[in-house]
Amino acid sequence: QDVRYYSEECEVDLRDPIKDYELYRETCQELQRLMAEIQELKSRGIKDNASEIDERRIQSCVHFMTLKKLNRLAHIRLKKGRDQTHEAKQKVDAYHLQLQNLLYEVMHLQKEITKCLEFKSKHEEIELVSLEEFYKEAPAEISRPAITLSEPHQQTLARLDWELEQRKRLAEKYKECLTSKEKILKEIEVKKEYLSSLQPRLNSIMQASLPVQEYLFMPFDQAHKQYETARHLPPPLYVLFVQASAYGQACDKKLVVAIEGSVEEAKALYKPPEDSQDDESDSDVEEEQTTKRRRPTLGVQLDDKRKEMLKRHPLSVTVDLKCKDDNVLHLTFYYLMNLNVMTVKAKVTTAVEMTTAISAGDLLSPDSLLSCLYPGDHGRRTPNPANQFQFDKVGILTLSDYVTELGHPYVGVQRLGGLHFPKDQPQACRTHSPLPQTSCWGLGEAVLAEDTHLYYMALIERGTGRCISVPWQLLIPTLYTPRAASGGLHGKSLQWEAPWSVGDISSLPCAAKLQAAVVMNPGYSTLPPIFSLCLNWKGERTSSNDDNIRAMESEVNVNYKELWGPKPGYQLLTNQLQRLCMVLDVYLETEPHDTSVEGPKEFPQEKMCLRLVRGPMRLKPFKFNYPQGFFSHR
Repeated sequence: QDVRYYSEECEVDLRDPIKDYELYRETCQELQRLMAEIQELKSRGIKDNASEIDERRIQSCVHFMTLKKLNRLAHIRLKKGRDQTHEAKQKVDAYHLQLQNLLYEVMHLQKEITKCLEFKSKHEEIELVSLEEFYKEAPAEISRPAITLSEPHQQTLARLDWELEQRKRLAEKYKECLTSKEKILKEIEVKKEYLSSLQPRLNSIMQASLPVQEYLFMPFDQAHKQYETARHLPPPLYVLFVQASAYGQACDKKLVVAIEGSVEEAKALYKPPEDSQDDESDSDVEEEQTTKRRRPTLGVQLDDKRKEMLKRHPLSVTVDLKCKDDNVLHLTFYYLMNLNVMTVKAKVTTAVEMTTAISAGDLLSPDSLLSCLYPGDHGRRTPNPANQFQFDKVGILTLSDYVTELGHPYVGVQRLGGLHFPKDQPQACRTHSPLPQTSCWGLGEAVLAEDTHLYYMALIERGTGRCISVPWQLLIPTLYTPRAASGGLHGKSLQWEAPWSVGDISSLPCAAKLQAAVVMNPGYSTLPPIFSLCLNWKGERTSSNDDNIRAMESEVNVNYKELWGPKPGYQLLTNQLQRLCMVLDVYLETEPHDTSVEGPKEFPQEKMCLRLVRGPMRLKPFKFNYPQGFFSHR
């Protein structure tokens, strides 16, 4: 396009804007005056006034031309002002960009300086010999005392050289020991071959001695002793012993049943009391002793009555259940003679020390290992209704205060001993799934291949987390929603508090921390865990003040059926924790950036979302769509 040039562009710099404004006012006043005169002449209606009207019209046109020129001058001045403002703004933007680049470079240099200051060399982890031993044993060409005593850096290098020299010598000695070991192993193999040749002969000797063993009842000596001891068991423990022994012989050879305790004390229970002699001398001595002795107080008498009420039978039955992985479950059954109930103590012996699975300690705890095998059977109350009347006489409120010492009186234990008691109220029969294997618990375990479609695969790459077990009494105040504390849970549920921290963990402290209070019912996985969340990021956010936190809780508490995985659903808790990490990333990445804060966004968006928010509550897209790989709203 051709660039238009106006003659007024040259005049703009030469003319005074104030004088042009005064000219504009005078011209407007002249136009008003001429228009008024023209109107007055026309109103008279005299034909001779036509010449005067034409003259005033010509003058008005001249004034209009002046106004048009002034208008062009004003527009030109405005355009030049805008151009000058734009040029100044561009200079300011350029300076601001240079300032941002310099600030980013300063931040990068500060990070590098911090890394250099925090750098730890590998030699710091090596346990070197002491300085006295170094200068005493190291040769002079390595120790160089004249230099190393005054320079710490050279001294460290010399000590490392001496460490390397010692390790080389030990490596040579190790090779010599390996050679000697191989030689000894060959000698052992030769002797093993000799001993293995004796095995067939020993087998033949053992086979020939079978009639003698049968004649002397040698293989059955231990079992015979057990049966003799079983005669002194109380009826419930005897029923348990007979049934468990029969089951072990028929179905489970690894089941070990034994009787422990004092047989002599058990025999003494059934001996009749000796007849007392009413001699006057004995009565006199007793009266003198009673007058001299202090009468026991009421509290001591109650304690003695309680001990007598809770007295156990001297004999107990132990059952050892050995698993395929060599883990052993030890069950010790007792009988409370005055209460007519059986109790049990459980203990687990693992083949290897358990260092993984945060929940292993709670799962294998003797107080909760056998809980809820029957609905509501926590082993804290006595199943015998008559015991409550007995407790009232001696001032015992509940048996739960003594289960640590006496054992748990589970309903299932009573049935094993043939004891049946009426229930306080009828209960609907409901079957609970057994407790999950500990290898399925914990966020660090690998997700099953069948469940990978539930998650976005790049999760919490910059986050840290750990889980800690929390007692029920301490967990109730941390439940961030009232309905979680009143959701039909009780003190025998398993509780955890699991915090996740998300941020740049390489140099700065974590900026966002999610605390999840998790409560599990012993009926897991039939009954799902309940999560209560609290996000500490720019303030404390819970479901009571943030609708998106409530939506995150719904993803794991309401939509748990999507996370069950393959039956019987032992991966439910793992999948819930994985989904919780996923929705936490979505929550942080979809938060709007604070324009008042300089620098990049704290949590840049890495996940694809169709819509960041929706609805009046501004809910975020927490639903993951597989295999497309994007997030949407439910």
